[in-house]
Amino acid sequence: MLPESGMNQSIAASAAILVGIDFGKNATHKESLQELQQLAISDQLQVVAIVEGKRTRPDPTTFIGSGKVDEIARHLLQTRAALIIFNHDLSPAQQRNLSVRLNCNVIDRTSLILDIFSQRAKSHEGKLQVELAQLEHLATRLVRGWTHLERQKGGIGLRGPGETQLETDRRLLKKRVKLLKEKLADLQRQGSVQRRSRQRSKVLTVSIVGYTNTGKSTLFNRLTHAQSYAADQLFATLDTTTRKLFLSEGDSVVVSDTVGFIRELPHTLVAAFRATLEETVQADILLHVIDAGSPNRDEQIEEVNKILKEIGADTIPQILIFNKIDCVDEANRGKSFVRDEYGRISRIRLSAKTGDGIEFVRQALLEAIVENSKKLNEKAVNSKIMNELGGCAKVRELF
Repeated sequence: MLPESGMNQSIAASAAILVGIDFGKNATHKESLQELQQLAISDQLQVVAIVEGKRTRPDPTTFIGSGKVDEIARHLLQTRAALIIFNHDLSPAQQRNLSVRLNCNVIDRTSLILDIFSQRAKSHEGKLQVELAQLEHLATRLVRGWTHLERQKGGIGLRGPGETQLETDRRLLKKRVKLLKEKLADLQRQGSVQRRSRQRSKVLTVSIVGYTNTGKSTLFNRLTHAQSYAADQLFATLDTTTRKLFLSEGDSVVVSDTVGFIRELPHTLVAAFRATLEETVQADILLHVIDAGSPNRDEQIEEVNKILKEIGADTIPQILIFNKIDCVDEANRGKSFVRDEYGRISRIRLSAKTGDGIEFVRQALLEAIVENSKKLNEKAVNSKIMNELGGCAKVRELF
């Protein structure tokens, strides 16, 4: 549906047209396009039109072909939108050609996600990670516009003999990327020291993971009584928050709330946020939060597991948390919790919003502490036996 022609300038400035092409290879095309719409809304944009189409392969020049370009041009005249967002990754040439032909700013899905991240990052580390991801993504699209980086060094004497403006910009960008990576490496070392300290104290570490907007921060706040930002929007949480959770007298765990995942999460983001995701990689248990009422929950579970594998966290034990049961018919909720073949709680159904079922998470974590203590005791006993056997062997050698 298109808006009335009397759209004022402030609305037009935030108005966006979405473009999604079905290549027949992805059964979740509709869901992916709906997700793009949610991302646009999360970026404080107003979606004024959605252009869809079917193709067997992308057009090398404009990605969508001349017919669809003309269709978008008609929507631009009617809506006066200031932005066109593609639900795909565009090559630098395609993005440039579309911008020239439509005389409008054109971005792809990755650029939109990066823009949301830049708005939501609050911590120093989060801001560094977002800037690094943006620079690495935009490096391939560099034409002009990075000369402002010269001001960090004064600019005088930076240009070599015969060096073009583009070469200067690229060199300055590479310099900034290197500096950001060094700063993030320092922060990662600091985080490693803190994690080693927790490991020495034998405190169980728990990381809350899951698809974006499934209620991870709400669960974190419910468990730890923290005040982490929680909202019904994609990527509400970017910065990892860690709190100690006291379960009973003498028993506690460390819980971390982490950034949510999404299908087709840009690799530049996964790489840049590796320091943040390290909390997940080093965790003893993952609480995998799932929207119980989502029709796409199986695909979302698969996407999360795919990213966990990519960062090396796929072997960490998971407890599946089916959240938002307050939005599901009571007849379809199922059991409050399910145990696996080893007797461990493996699935929990709850509402982080109302607190219904939250006690089963605490129970599961208490049982995990007991199991972990048994393993540590067995390891200590085995180590002692091996040391004693080693000592006996040395005595026999003397005789």
